[in-house]
Formats: sequence, C-alpha cells, structure tokens
Amino acid sequence: MSAVILPHTEGQTAKSLRRLTIAAKALSRPVKFMEVCGTHTMSAFRCGLHSLMPRNVTLLSGPGCPVCVTSQGDIDQLIELAKDRDVTLCTYGDMLRVVGSEGSLEQCRAEGADVRVVYSSLDAVKLAAENPHREVVFAAVGFETTTPASAAAVIEANRLGLENFSILASHKLIIPAMRALLESKDVRVDGFLCPGHVAVIIGAAVFQPIVEKYHSPCVIAGFEGPQIVAALARLTELVVEGRAGLENLYSQAVTEEGNLAAQAIIKEVFTPADWQWRGLGKLKSSGLTLRSAYAKYDARTRFNLGSPTGRENPGCRCGDVITGRATPIDCKLFATACTPVRALGPCMVSSEGTCQAWFKYHHVRTPKKVEAGS
Repeated sequence: MSAVILPHTEGQTAKSLRRLTIAAKALSRPVKFMEVCGTHTMSAFRCGLHSLMPRNVTLLSGPGCPVCVTSQGDIDQLIELAKDRDVTLCTYGDMLRVVGSEGSLEQCRAEGADVRVVYSSLDAVKLAAENPHREVVFAAVGFETTTPASAAAVIEANRLGLENFSILASHKLIIPAMRALLESKDVRVDGFLCPGHVAVIIGAAVFQPIVEKYHSPCVIAGFEGPQIVAALARLTELVVEGRAGLENLYSQAVTEEGNLAAQAIIKEVFTPADWQWRGLGKLKSSGLTLRSAYAKYDARTRFNLGSPTGRENPGCRCGDVITGRATPIDCKLFATACTPVRALGPCMVSSEGTCQAWFKYHHVRTPKKVEAGS
C-alpha cells in the first residue's frame, strides 16, 4: 500500500524518511518500536507508513486503545448494569459493540435496556438531573485523556447534589503499562512512540523514568504521517547513538509539566489502584478509583458489583495483539469469524483498534515489515 502524503508535507516527510533510512543502515541489529496510542495506530496504517519503513525497523501496536485494554470483567459489569431495568447506562460509542461474556451493550439495548451513547460525561449528569427518580450510570473508560471529563462529571453531580448519578470507573494510566511491556520476557521493545493526547495531560517529563530505568528512548509525536515518520527517524537515530533520550516533537501541544488544571481535577476525584488489563493482567497502581470524598458516586459500591471478573474469549487474540506478541493475522478469527460488521474482539470493534486498522487497510496480504513478538 502506498503512502498518502499531503503536498505541503511532502518535503518534510521525504527528509524524515531519508533520516530514517540512513539511521537504519547504521543499526547493528533489527529494532522494534511501539506506539502506545490508538490514534497513532490508525494513522500509521491509514497513510501506509509500514510499507515505507526499512526492513530492520518495525513498528508494533501497543496497548493504546482504551476500549481494547478494558478487561472482560469491566465489560461484563457494564452489561450487568445495562440489564437492570431501573438503570440508564451512558457510554461512549466505541463501547457499544464490545462483546462480553453474555452479549454486548448493543444487544442489551435491542432487548429493551436503556443504553445511551453520549458525547460528553456531562451529558450523563444532565440526564440524571432531568430524571431524578432513575439511576444514571456513566461508563468512565479511557486513559488520562478522558479522565478529567469523568472527574468533572463527578464534581458537577456533587455540586448539584444528585443522588441518582454514579460512574463505573475503568480508567487506565499509561506509564504502568509501558513498564509492564519493558519488563515482559516475551516481547522486546527498543523504544516508544509516546502518545500525544495523553502527553498533553500528563506532560513530557513523566516519561523520563522510563528512559532512565529501562534505557528505552521515548519520542512524543503528533498524529499526522509526517510527524510519525519524524519520530521514528529520531528513535532510530537514538538507538544508533546508543543513547536513551526523551524528546518532545509535539511541543505545540505538549509541555514538560502537562495540563496542571486537568491533573488537579483528576487528583481531587481519583486515586491510583491496582487494575486488570486485557493482555497485561493486573498491574499495580495502573487504574483509578474514586476517593473516599466521592465514594458515593462509585457504581460498583452502589450496585454491589464487587471486583470485576470475567474470562476472555479463548479464540480471540486481542490481548496478544495489543502487547506486540502477535499481529491480527495470527488470530484464526481475524477477517473470518471476526470482522468490523460482526466483531468478536474489542480490537476489531474500536475505531482505534489494531485489528480494525489491519482489516481496513491491508488485511488481504501480510505487510512484510510488520512483525510481532521478540
């Protein structure tokens, strides 16, 4: 598949590709970099980036899709809530078709459940305020990018004194996942293409411990093809130089300290907790739970749901795909039983999922340079 390059970026892209090619020739071994952002995953496939890369430089897809990393237990709890006829469940659209142990939210809605797609967490708060005699639950899913919105919803519900609003929090923190990948024995990652959206919130400096402890270069980048190519060129150059550096190539949006106001609202409402991830298992302090001051808005407590438990579909390899252990075509379900029309795994459901990206852009053949594992 050929790359799609806009005219005004063609010169910049060509320069970055030359840098990448020159650096790749100086490598003493093949290297594998990983993007941990679903938008990077989709952008790289959409612009045909993999077909342009040197054979000894591979870009792996990581756990950057918030829908994909949500555990089966969390999904099953959402479905359990949706089946409660006294509950209105509000969710972002990507969660609607994710399959749990007993169907999906979409199927629940078809069977009469009150499941509503919202575009803002505050839409759920408004719905609760307008329907005081009905329980409204917001599915709070995502990384640090969407967490401030969930925190704002809780604060607003508290300000309004709502007694019928709660959230089912499944928010994740990106740094613990990156640590887990680097400590894994079955996947080698030589550097990270760091997520631009998350970095806007948490700041560039947060990635420094990854660089220092694991000697792993990290480059923060935007989401256009030329920006991604520039980041991969710089990552390759850092490996050639034998230097684990942290570089911010998205300075127009990302600062060293990040969005302090967003960080403050997250800290006010949430506190870190051990959390279950698809493909990574339970990671220490990798999720967020409500602080005691806002505990009454915790749907798990309100509806006596307990800790999330659930078993993933044994035939689905989403967990392996989002950790670089496999590519979508390694899954027997890919493009046969599992397609975007009838998705069996979250990686095919989500608009940022790796399986959907492969299916859309080149599932007919195997990209020669996209490899997984160690």
